[in-house]
Amino acid sequence: MVLDYQDDLEVVGEAGDGAEALRLLRTTEADVVVMDLRMPVLDGVAATRQICAAGPAPRVLVLTTFDTDEEAFAALQAGASGFLLKSVPPEELLSAIRVVAGGEAVVAPRVTRRLLDRFAGRLVPRSDAAAAAPELTDREKEVLLLIAQGLSNVEIGGRLQVAEATVKTHIGRILAKLGLRDRVQAVVFAYESGLVRPGRDT
Repeated sequence: MVLDYQDDLEVVGEAGDGAEALRLLRTTEADVVVMDLRMPVLDGVAATRQICAAGPAPRVLVLTTFDTDEEAFAALQAGASGFLLKSVPPEELLSAIRVVAGGEAVVAPRVTRRLLDRFAGRLVPRSDAAAAAPELTDREKEVLLLIAQGLSNVEIGGRLQVAEATVKTHIGRILAKLGLRDRVQAVVFAYESGLVRPGRDT
C-alpha cells in the first residue's frame, strides 16, 4: 500500500517464498526486489544469491524482522545491496528502494566492515580474485582499500586530496572492472581476495 501511493514506484509482482519470486522474475521485469529472509521452500538468502548471480538487475533490498549480524552478513555476501529492519519508518523504506534502484547501497560502510571483520572466516575465497585485482590501477586499488576500511566518498576524497566527483569516478571504474554491483560488494571482494585482512586497515 505504501509503495502503490508513490508516483515513481510501482509494485509489479508479489511472491510468498523465494522459489515463487524466482519464477516471477523470469517473466516480470523489476528494478528492485524487496526480500524477506525467512521464507518456506527457498529462503531469502538463497533467493538473493540466485537473483544476483543472474545479472546486474534487479537489485535486492533485504527487509527482515531479525536484527542479527549473522542475517545481515549472509544477505550482503549473497549480493544484497541493502539491509533494513521491517520496523523502519515507511519514508526510510521508500528512500532505501530509490537508493538501491539508483545503483547505490543502503548499508553504512562502517557497518559493512564491522560485519566482515566479525565473519571474515566464513568467506569463501573468490576463484577470480587474483586475476581480477591486477586490472585495477594503483590509485583504484588505493580507493578500494579505503572503501574496505569503511570510509565514505567524502572521507576518501579528503584522504587522497581529490574531489568527491573524482572518487565516484574511481569507484565506478572499480565496479566495472571487477564486475561488482555497488560499494558493499566491493568491500566483500576486498575481503574475499585477501586485499584486506580482518581487523586491519590494509
